[in-house]
Amino acid sequence: MTKNAIIIGGGVAGLAVAIRLAARGYQVDLFEKNDGPGGKMREKIMNGFRFDLGPSLFTAPHLVEELLTLSGHRQSIDFDYYRLPVLCHYFFANGKQFFAPSDSEEFALAMEQSIGEPAENVKRFLQYARNIHHIAGGVFLEESLHKASTYFKRRTLTSLAQIYKIDPFRTMHKANTRKFFTQEAVQLFNRYATYNGSNPFKTPATLNLISTLEMDGGAYLPKKGIHQIADSLHRAGAAMGVNYHFNRTVKQIVQEKGKVKGVVMDTGEQIGADLVVSNMDAFYSYGQLLNDRPKAEKIDRLERSGSALIFYWGISQTFPALDVHNIFFSGDYEEEFKRMFDMSEVYDDPTIYVHISSKLLKEDAPEGKENWFVMINAPSDPSYFTEENVSAIRSNVIQKLNRMLQVSLEEMIECEDILTPGLIQDRTFSYKGALYGTSSNRMLSAFFRPSNKHSGIKDLYFCGGSVHPGGGIPLCLMSARMVDRLIK
Repeated sequence: MTKNAIIIGGGVAGLAVAIRLAARGYQVDLFEKNDGPGGKMREKIMNGFRFDLGPSLFTAPHLVEELLTLSGHRQSIDFDYYRLPVLCHYFFANGKQFFAPSDSEEFALAMEQSIGEPAENVKRFLQYARNIHHIAGGVFLEESLHKASTYFKRRTLTSLAQIYKIDPFRTMHKANTRKFFTQEAVQLFNRYATYNGSNPFKTPATLNLISTLEMDGGAYLPKKGIHQIADSLHRAGAAMGVNYHFNRTVKQIVQEKGKVKGVVMDTGEQIGADLVVSNMDAFYSYGQLLNDRPKAEKIDRLERSGSALIFYWGISQTFPALDVHNIFFSGDYEEEFKRMFDMSEVYDDPTIYVHISSKLLKEDAPEGKENWFVMINAPSDPSYFTEENVSAIRSNVIQKLNRMLQVSLEEMIECEDILTPGLIQDRTFSYKGALYGTSSNRMLSAFFRPSNKHSGIKDLYFCGGSVHPGGGIPLCLMSARMVDRLIK
């Protein structure tokens, strides 16, 4: 008899779990409160400009390829992507600039030429980061840290025996200041803490392994935009027989005698299931769907990851000096993170990230124009982002870009939309607008991140950026794979 599974939430992790369960013979029904798949990975079109609303960096494409191949429909799904020759164009507060080549050898030489960091320092750092990834990546990114058997596996014991080599006892910033000669190099590699919403001045240096995903694996851009990832996984699942139910909200997970039984919809309809996977934020999964207030309060006590304030601007001209990914650094990085995590506010001199997909995807903007996705790191505190504060931040961002690019940007903005942490929370059920669930600002943060399996309810699982191993496209896809392995 065919077993049936219900997935709550159509974010990228939910879409990935749907494919994995369908491949294992389950009849899968996925319920999503919005009108289409993708979660944060949606798109918007304004005045002829196309914008990806959420993630803008694509690494580890093999994780998507793996799912499309698993579906058995890879050949019929149009999913292709560019590998970017330049990872990012960095602008530093002191006027220095650095085009970061995607080849690691070229990267090291270019850093020496552009900012004066000895190439040998860069090469040694990259090998150090690779070693951390080699020792810890398999355990922390691919195994359940909440399952006792994990700690008796050979590779776990091997990793634990080398714990001193993964640099967990000092912060990322302290490690990086010891490894680099220039402050520009320190700031550049500190930035990788933001890839999971953390603070480089607090998070353990172990997280330097994050840089290897981009430095060794490369950065990519799907030929129809980032939203194409979700679209392709959705189509692959549909071809396998997954049933998608959009504009449908799950209100409760039903369990009986420690065994999941199904869900209750907002209409009151109860739908039975042999297995349930929640791709909803863990805080809401426990607090709303399971009415487990003590667990929700425990999650709430954990420090939230960072959020984002994003401006989507249709720009009336092109900027040859800019690339697909661009970073305009703060002059005081430590103060920026102190304001964000300790004071829940945005620093007056924020680091600004500008993503311009139309540099490669010409159809994303009218001819002679560009689509700017302008993001700053923000606290996970929707109440801070009043109309007055957002207006002041916008003014600071424009003034900084005007100064660093020697332009008058305000008059070039043809159309605009804004995404705040409050809107992120409302649209995607991301608690307090946190993009990655909880932060990794403590040495043992990975062990406190919510588990992928409920400890007391059989056949109830969790995936997505708010649970282990974390947020971002690669880790969300890894969480789906982890759920599949736990079920197996």
